[in-house]
Amino acid sequence: MLLGRCAPAMAALVLLGGCGGTPTPGSSAATPAPQANGQPWVVVQTGSATPGPSAAIYTGTPRAGLPSVSFLATGSACAIGWPHDVGMVLIPMVVTPVAGGFKVEWPAEYGSTYRVTAVLQPVVVGAQPTPSWQTVNSGGACTASATITGLKTGEPYIVFLDAPDTPRNVEGTKSLQSGRSGVVRPL
Repeated sequence: MLLGRCAPAMAALVLLGGCGGTPTPGSSAATPAPQANGQPWVVVQTGSATPGPSAAIYTGTPRAGLPSVSFLATGSACAIGWPHDVGMVLIPMVVTPVAGGFKVEWPAEYGSTYRVTAVLQPVVVGAQPTPSWQTVNSGGACTASATITGLKTGEPYIVFLDAPDTPRNVEGTKSLQSGRSGVVRPL
């Protein structure tokens, strides 16, 4: 119990004493300030704070440090600002209803060849009909697009996108390989 109360005081004594123990008679416990030729290293002179001589003020036009901003691009090369989120699991698509079908657009960074289809959504008992895939070549453009026609006006469809030649990432994994819309209805 007594040791618990005295522990802080003993710790303070150890810290104040340092590693050298107690000073011997005739020596000083404090280290003298460093000196050079008998003078202290820091010299303080009293005086008044006056500004030093000023340089001539430049009146010309300063040189530009950077080129003018006119060289910067003012917009994206893509008509649509596609997201580039690493955590995405589906290729983003924009599906616009048209008369009897859809106009479908997606970023063309997942290969050069794509397949797209629209699947009618009412429940079908038994075997499902085979979807009719349309092959699309992006042609090196920023955005790939396709128009799907011949659909029933007002009926619910889901548009599916497939990127069969998806390139591999630097670490060897494949990029996104498919996309899917929500339920959409042609005009």
